Amino acid sequence: MFVVAGPLPMAQAAMVPTNQVLQAAEPVNPAATDRERLNGFLARDDVRRQMETLGVDPNDARMRVAAMPDSEVARLVGKLDQTPAGAGWFATLVWAVVVIAIVLLITDLLGVTDVYPLGN
Repeated sequence: MFVVAGPLPMAQAAMVPTNQVLQAAEPVNPAATDRERLNGFLARDDVRRQMETLGVDPNDARMRVAAMPDSEVARLVGKLDQTPAGAGWFATLVWAVVVIAIVLLITDLLGVTDVYPLGN
């Protein structure tokens, strides 16, 4: 009951000049933000494991990101934004099946295998 009947603080509202808002806003450095995103990506456990599997030292990768020019960092972050996770698996599967079928056809024509009934 006290909460409903008790004193509540009053909200204050006033016009804020544009120059005050601009002074209070911190300038955003897109290059620093992109570099932070790329370092955050490299710090993920799954990315770290994949780098170690491929023989890349994660610390070396971080040092290389620090040495990259801002334009290259922006390009890489753009690629991260455009590539959805797990995308392209179906196209890869189709290409693998096509390549295997062509290899089997060539080996069948050479007489090494007998996969397709070509009238041999």
